[in-house]
Amino acid sequence: MFRFKQFTIHQDRAAMKVCTDSCVLGAYAELGTGGRLLDIGTGTGLLALMAAQRTPTARINAVEIDQAAFGQATDNVSDSPFSDRVRVIQGRIQTFSAEPYDRILCNPPFYTNHLRSPDQAINRALHNDELPFEELITSVVRLLKPEGQFWVLLPPSEMQRLVVIAEKAGLHPYQQLEVRHNDTKPVFRTIAGFVFDRFAPPKIEQLSIFNPDGKLYTESFRQLLQPFYLNF
Repeated sequence: MFRFKQFTIHQDRAAMKVCTDSCVLGAYAELGTGGRLLDIGTGTGLLALMAAQRTPTARINAVEIDQAAFGQATDNVSDSPFSDRVRVIQGRIQTFSAEPYDRILCNPPFYTNHLRSPDQAINRALHNDELPFEELITSVVRLLKPEGQFWVLLPPSEMQRLVVIAEKAGLHPYQQLEVRHNDTKPVFRTIAGFVFDRFAPPKIEQLSIFNPDGKLYTESFRQLLQPFYLNF
């Protein structure tokens, strides 16, 4: 169980647990002030609930393929203050149909041809067999408004692959956040915002989670997660 300031995430039935980088995505992505928002592969419902806290008038759909995770997310949403604005839907995003969204969020599975777990739910959450990048981008292009934004979290090498696929489909990165454990470590996650129109190279920002001692959080990280973390 992971308690945030305004909601609680139970995660005993979901393969994808709460992680720091996903929290950074939920806090950093530009969500606007309302409208329609889609969370692809919601897992526990974390990103959908963070988005609901940040955008008091947004209507949010959260799609999840795994039965156990769908049930977990449904319960987490039902127990939250945002249950009237967040709807959890079980199904494949490739066949999901809805009116276009203003914002789409995704923390997708990204492992390809890696060692598998005996637990199929873990494989579904971590490996991209069920949602290859090409199918993810096709779904985003189909479901995103022309003026909308798509926000995604990936390791740097996988983000490079996704950018190539996205640009062929007409989506272009306009803003990126490079995340490090601390200033002495390499970038281990990249968060990117994509739009259909590109006017300039993407704006690139940096975030270190910890100070160089590896123990204390940086002030930038504390400010970003302050609305959510109980200890900030």
